[in-house]
Amino acid sequence: MNNKRLPGLYIHIPFCRTKCPYCDFYSITDSAAVNRFLNALKTEALLYRDTFSRFDSLYFGGGTPSIIDEKGITDLFAALRSAFVFSSDTEITIEVNPDDVTKEKLELYKALGINRISIGVQSLNDKELVFLKRRHTVNGARKALDLIRSSGFYNIGIDLMNGLAGQTEKGWMATLEKALSFEPAHISCYELTIDGETTPFGKMASKGKLKLPSVEKQRRTFLFTSQFLKERGFIHYEVSNFARGEIYRSRHNLKYWRHTPYLGLGPAAHSFRHGTRWWNVRSVEQYCGALSKNEKPVEGNESLSSEQLELERFFLGFRNLEGVDIKDTLDEPLREAILKMLISEKLIEVHGRKIIPTVEGYLVADRLPLLMYT
Repeated sequence: MNNKRLPGLYIHIPFCRTKCPYCDFYSITDSAAVNRFLNALKTEALLYRDTFSRFDSLYFGGGTPSIIDEKGITDLFAALRSAFVFSSDTEITIEVNPDDVTKEKLELYKALGINRISIGVQSLNDKELVFLKRRHTVNGARKALDLIRSSGFYNIGIDLMNGLAGQTEKGWMATLEKALSFEPAHISCYELTIDGETTPFGKMASKGKLKLPSVEKQRRTFLFTSQFLKERGFIHYEVSNFARGEIYRSRHNLKYWRHTPYLGLGPAAHSFRHGTRWWNVRSVEQYCGALSKNEKPVEGNESLSSEQLELERFFLGFRNLEGVDIKDTLDEPLREAILKMLISEKLIEVHGRKIIPTVEGYLVADRLPLLMYT
């Protein structure tokens, strides 16, 4: 089977030592249920053992997967390999917090077959780290990155965040330059976003206590970041993601953007297969409770119509350099006219049979599909 169509496996580890004020991903800070959760996770894997074919990507996200101890992660790997079949070249990613990185843990990761590390640095400015209430310091991040490199990991991804209160363009450039000094294969640059009032930052913003950059400043930062990293050899292959070469694009995340099947295990994890999407309960307690009865912890599902799948394909395609097939846009004269207009405004380009978003197009990626369907 073509690797573009092989499914991916996502494991959601819903535990953090502390909760970041901007994060709306599901996690809890009470680690008392870790062992119960890991046992439930193994049961959930068995419930899907005959549903999916061979995987070629395995991604441990969270939460903070790196807080799981050596025995826990070793036993989990054994259970996953017992339940599922993985390609010999499977991309295996684990997200880590700088404070959790140790030589012993990295040696174990390597022995288990993990070949890609995604480290949540977020900033290389101590004042910004305090603002974000991160556990680590700049010095801690440097030590972790040095240790990861010296342990033989070369496919390293660094997560960074811009659009922070008080962050200057000079300061952001300094963070990018420091990050590049560690020679990462991948950099993700996320703009701080506020999700309603579900997070501490969201509550602050609703009360006017959190000042965020203007839309114009965010636009300038985005364009600067793209140009800065492109000049240093990176491919801006998705709105927030940069790779040092094609082989360093996140194989797992590409599955989401390609509508490739994927299975998500753990609380709040999502899955997709044969036009149907389903998601698990957003509670460790409910998750473990369902699996103790050998029941799948699914909270809901949706079956997408052909029209919904097509619209999603546009939404996803306009967020990355793979774009969308031009044949999907020229069925109606109006769409062809809109296509010509978007080209003239330099929001998209046509390469062969593909419509590819420009960097300016990335800025309005969520609007482009709506324009095509007006």
